[in-house]
Amino acid sequence: MRSDAATFWRNTASVLSGTMVAQAIPLVGTLIMARLYAPAHFGTFAAWLAIVTVLAVALTGRFEASLAVVDDGEARRTAFFATLTTTGLLGLTAALVVATLSFSASAILGMPPLLATLLVPAAFAYALSQSWESLAAAEGSYRWLSILRIIQASLILAIQVGAGIFRPSAEGLACAFAIGVGLTLLVSSRVFPMVLPPAGERWARLRAFWRDQRSFPMFALPADTINTFSAQLPVLIVASRFGADYAGYLAMTIRLLGAPVTLLGRSVLDVFKRYASVSFREKGHCREEYLQTLRTLALGALAFCIAMLIAGKTAFVLLLGSKWAMAGEIAIWLLPLFSLRFVASPLSYTFYIVGKQHVDLVWQIALLAMTVATLNIAASPDVALKTYTYGYSLLYLAYIYLSYRCSLGMKPMKSMV
Repeated sequence: MRSDAATFWRNTASVLSGTMVAQAIPLVGTLIMARLYAPAHFGTFAAWLAIVTVLAVALTGRFEASLAVVDDGEARRTAFFATLTTTGLLGLTAALVVATLSFSASAILGMPPLLATLLVPAAFAYALSQSWESLAAAEGSYRWLSILRIIQASLILAIQVGAGIFRPSAEGLACAFAIGVGLTLLVSSRVFPMVLPPAGERWARLRAFWRDQRSFPMFALPADTINTFSAQLPVLIVASRFGADYAGYLAMTIRLLGAPVTLLGRSVLDVFKRYASVSFREKGHCREEYLQTLRTLALGALAFCIAMLIAGKTAFVLLLGSKWAMAGEIAIWLLPLFSLRFVASPLSYTFYIVGKQHVDLVWQIALLAMTVATLNIAASPDVALKTYTYGYSLLYLAYIYLSYRCSLGMKPMKSMV
């Protein structure tokens, strides 16, 4: 790591604190909204939000992930302009497609008219929001990154509670989400205004950016899609093979173990991608940054494992009740998987830094195949989940090794995929 390792982890702590607050706000708000909205409202809204989230990823083409890779200054301003322009063009295309489906085959959308109308605008706003957060992280503005996340979470919650008091409905939840994200965009655009390239150069710069960063939509976008799909598969397969109860235990385990992994991993990633990208541009490698981050994440994962082995089962029963004791048992089975995910996920950005997104795509395909195979071959749920954990863990070890090879620079990568 560079000599400013303390600054790296101080910035990580800053992002983490903001992210924790941003994550805590909707969790606390859920206790309030549970008294205002019926379960059917939440179910319809959750299905709508899932589509919005996936569509938002597609609208950016994953170009927002390139913001930390390009050079500071003019290059990043051009990349941000190109990311927003791409999102706008794809958003317009998506709006036309949804409008056509609404008029010609409304049943395909399978949602109330207002939700169908809000689908693309909400996804477009959310895609822009993610792009501005990526810009803040790329610029090293971690304080503002935390502030923007807190503002967005607070606005969405406040509007959803207000809508629930006057007229609780799935449409109210969706409108509150879209409005909250939209208002946050106004703040983001004031804090980080977009600087347009000279009028005569915009189209040329846009085409050059698309050409230079084409690996993001070609490889990163399908890889992220496959990753999301793979994350949903275990619960679906377990439910179909071993029943709803076992699927419920698994879903609760994934929810509780996944929350801290995602929270901490995202905070480390927001800082790591800037430091590693700068180092790679300056020195042709980011080995020191990679190893320092790896060591710290590994120590954190080890402490998490020890704590779970000592008190994990008891904690599940105390927090959830005795009927959830099996979830605590499953948590121990899945412990290696989540520990290695905590280490591997932030470091995977190294693939983006060196332009090896296709390696990540191949790994994601292997992960999907392993998930389907291990969960369908075993005859009992415990064997299936343990085999799934072992397969996932081995793939994560390979993932960490490949990302380390990337951190060494381009020359050692000749023998890679």
